Amino acid sequence: MTEVYGDQVRFVFKDLPLSTHPQAFKAAEAAQCAHAQERFWDYHDKLFANQRAMAIPDLKRYAGELDLDQLAFDACLDSGETADLVRQDIAEAESYGVTSTPTLFINGRLISGALPFETFETVINDELARGER
Repeated sequence: MTEVYGDQVRFVFKDLPLSTHPQAFKAAEAAQCAHAQERFWDYHDKLFANQRAMAIPDLKRYAGELDLDQLAFDACLDSGETADLVRQDIAEAESYGVTSTPTLFINGRLISGALPFETFETVINDELARGER
């Protein structure tokens, strides 16, 4: 979205590991550990490409494959230091009534589901037009 709209939009990612995915919470923690090394999006993409392999050894291996500081990453993941960040995101999602992923808010408008980009584009363009009035 930022490629199309530049600084007209702000994209904020929040974790919402669903209980139907037993390893999702630890994977979200791992992504936050990668974020501590400024590599969140690279790690995020690695997780989505490997959704069937998210055991702790896999999560640590991905950090190595991305050339993260392995010792720092492992210590972060083993300590659970990012768990509270993930819990905060879950609480925030629940406060807005979000129960599934993906869910997006565009200027406060909730859009749920894996929809084509054109759907988001329509809403964004509508919101931008409102701002110009």
